[in-house]
Amino acid sequence: MAVELTINFLFRWGHVLFGIVWIGMLYYFNFVQGGYFKQASPEGLADAKAKLAPSALWWFRWGAMFTFLTGLYLLHTISAVLNNYIVIGALMGTLMAANVWMVIWPAQKIALGLVEGGDKAAAGAKALLASRTNTLFSAPMLFGMLAGPHYAGHGYGTGVGGTGLIVAVVIILALEANGLMGKQGPITTVKGVITSSLALTAVLALVLNLL
Repeated sequence: MAVELTINFLFRWGHVLFGIVWIGMLYYFNFVQGGYFKQASPEGLADAKAKLAPSALWWFRWGAMFTFLTGLYLLHTISAVLNNYIVIGALMGTLMAANVWMVIWPAQKIALGLVEGGDKAAAGAKALLASRTNTLFSAPMLFGMLAGPHYAGHGYGTGVGGTGLIVAVVIILALEANGLMGKQGPITTVKGVITSSLALTAVLALVLNLL
């Protein structure tokens, strides 16, 4: 039992640590680097794209990978006591990790000229929309992860299912579809994506509480 508890704790510690790296880099790209790229001199922009961005993307994608893998282990350990908040948190985290590896990284390789061919402008726009969508999901994802065990009356073992969960999942999947094929809308700006992320957190919480 002691060994099992220690392993579980280490995975929780690793999950948080890798998550800090991943989401920290996500916020850096969206809140800092994007603004700099718009204002940088041609020489500064070229140097940042050649040296800074690839290095930052390495930490970004591997932070996402190990956050996802440690999360899978933790999800397995609590599978018998899941609840709706853990489900939506895990769903958004999984979609975010998939966006990193299947959309953002492949598109950024084209946009930064790390691979030959492709439309750099289109690839950059695709990566940006997926990155903005991940930023949109970040606050409600964290809320779900923390509410899962700690939200009074909604903690571990309260069950999975109901109309609220169905509606919440539909909302999340619709936003993910928009992130892959749609328009940025209010998440175009930094202020807009922060506001939208907090609003989405409130909406999903209300849905799960009231439906």
